Amino acid sequence: MFKVKVWDGFVRSFHWLLVFSIAVLYFSIEEGMIELHFIAGFFTLALILTRLIWGVIGSKTAKLSALIHSPQAVITSLKTNKTPLGHSAPGSYMVLLFFILIITQLVSGLMSSDGILTDGPLAQYVSSSTVDFANWLHSLNFDILLYAIGLHVLAIVIYKIKGKPLVKAMITGTKQQPNEKPAILTKAPWLAWVVFLILLVVLMTTWGSEPLSYLLNLG
Repeated sequence: MFKVKVWDGFVRSFHWLLVFSIAVLYFSIEEGMIELHFIAGFFTLALILTRLIWGVIGSKTAKLSALIHSPQAVITSLKTNKTPLGHSAPGSYMVLLFFILIITQLVSGLMSSDGILTDGPLAQYVSSSTVDFANWLHSLNFDILLYAIGLHVLAIVIYKIKGKPLVKAMITGTKQQPNEKPAILTKAPWLAWVVFLILLVVLMTTWGSEPLSYLLNLG
């Protein structure tokens, strides 16, 4: 058995930071902490944009192209007990679903408005009907996202029962490979972190400057 490095440091960190940021987004809106909600949203936006960029220039297992599988591949994967080094075909579909839901949530949030005090940074550039649609979509899509998270957790439990420790692999970045040691699958993540920090600084110093100042003054 060979221990193979499958997930680079950025992909693993992205996964857990995304879990954290979604939790903050949920908590902040439930508690009416709109400034924190905006900051968490901009953080999530920088995170997802970096992941998409890393999906083009990053590690082999991080490539967006590695997420594209035919429906037949999904069926075959569910019927067999083979463990791929990267995402399985069903897992790839789940990742793509999360990308779509999170991007929808972020874009709709940027165009949302409560009609009184709080506007998303793009609300001023679109029509009132578009803002109303964004408000409706932002609420509905988050409910769908929560259901998707529940489905994801259920899948993790099922795979764990089947002897596939997905959580462990996303923590350690490694998987056991019974055959010969494969070629190197990951890249050093420093470039991804540079991209993330640049995007985060740009977002926080532009759209996020006002809510960030409010939160800092509270301290």
